[in-house]
Amino acid sequence: MIWGLAFIVTVIVAVILIDVLLHLSVARMAMPMFENKPPLDAEELPPHPDAELIEFPTTHGLILRGSIWKQEHQDPKGLIVFCHEYGGNHGTARAYCQGLHEAGFDIFAFDFRNQGESDFQQDYEPLHWLSDFEVNDVQAALGYIDSRLDLNSLPIGLFGISRGAVAALAASALSPEVESIACESGYSTHSLLWHHYHRWASLIAPNWLIKVIPDWHVHISLNAIRCLSQYNRRCRFTRLEKLLPLLRDRNLFLISGLRDNYVVPEITQELSKSIGGNQQEVWFVEGAKHNMARHADAEEYDDRLVAFFTESLAIPSTVPQKSLVSTP
Repeated sequence: MIWGLAFIVTVIVAVILIDVLLHLSVARMAMPMFENKPPLDAEELPPHPDAELIEFPTTHGLILRGSIWKQEHQDPKGLIVFCHEYGGNHGTARAYCQGLHEAGFDIFAFDFRNQGESDFQQDYEPLHWLSDFEVNDVQAALGYIDSRLDLNSLPIGLFGISRGAVAALAASALSPEVESIACESGYSTHSLLWHHYHRWASLIAPNWLIKVIPDWHVHISLNAIRCLSQYNRRCRFTRLEKLLPLLRDRNLFLISGLRDNYVVPEITQELSKSIGGNQQEVWFVEGAKHNMARHADAEEYDDRLVAFFTESLAIPSTVPQKSLVSTP
């Protein structure tokens, strides 16, 4: 009896060890694909010539730099904190926020650490995946705004592009003073990994094996890839799924390009579903590629953004609104 039990335990332990080694092996093979920087064609732009240049501290003793594009001849309707995409800088606010500024909003933009004019953290190389470092940077920007008498009385909205959108969502979930969030091409790390697994798994394993592997087993491997990468890079990739329910009662505007083959519209739909609530507007933009919705239709893009922030920042975020979710 004892020998039989010992044999069963030995077999179970051996199977678990083999499974762990299998996950680690898959994670090591997939790491180059996970850490490969996609060709997103982001560019750095100079800030508006009339913008106020700023700098403020963030974590790890670093200084972030950016600009505030203020109203010159009227009181602002609110303050929009712009979070640039991976590879961009605070100057790209001009490419996305022109309509908002013309409609009467002040625009606050900054460079994340290790990008643009902000300080570099020597032991950290950022990727297109959101880490807690970028979330810290958005929170530092909000803290700086709170320290300024000319800014801290304004209603605050966040507007982010791609990885900046993810940072805006994560930081807003931890910052109740943010009333409204607009995001273009937002995603969670796991949802994007899951999508690209189905797209590229055949490069790692034969199709017959992919078909018989259960989903739960794949999810474990994807988590192993993420954990291994963050261990090597000395960072922590943000688990957005845990934070999204905290945004249920906020005002949200999610933008997705129907020709985006990186953050596909299905990921935006999943993001919207994970947040829940009835205070969402979701816009799927005809003909738009990744981060290119404004290029596809600048007039409607500006009109929708202005309407969203004008309405949502003018009323308490706790007042229920009719759902405006649309489908492609």
